[in-house]
Amino acid sequence: MAAKVEIYTSPFCGYCARAKRLLTGKKVEYIEYDVLADSSLRDRMLERSDGRQTVPQIFIDDVGIGGCDELHQLESQGRLDSMLAGQA
Repeated sequence: MAAKVEIYTSPFCGYCARAKRLLTGKKVEYIEYDVLADSSLRDRMLERSDGRQTVPQIFIDDVGIGGCDELHQLESQGRLDSMLAGQA
């Protein structure tokens, strides 16, 4: 069973686009929350991410992994695929 992936973003964010490009390239379905369009989503992001204010904030199976750099780090370490498969 595939993991549930959620990403908090804002428009014109290069890091958000880069993270989404990696996920899309892996054919991962994700739920995207635009924190600029809805301030309540930003509040929820802050709560879930222990106060991290930058976007993107990415969650895999409700576990915050951080942002774009952390996502790419998991990929380079060969750990991302197992997390996305729900085997983390």
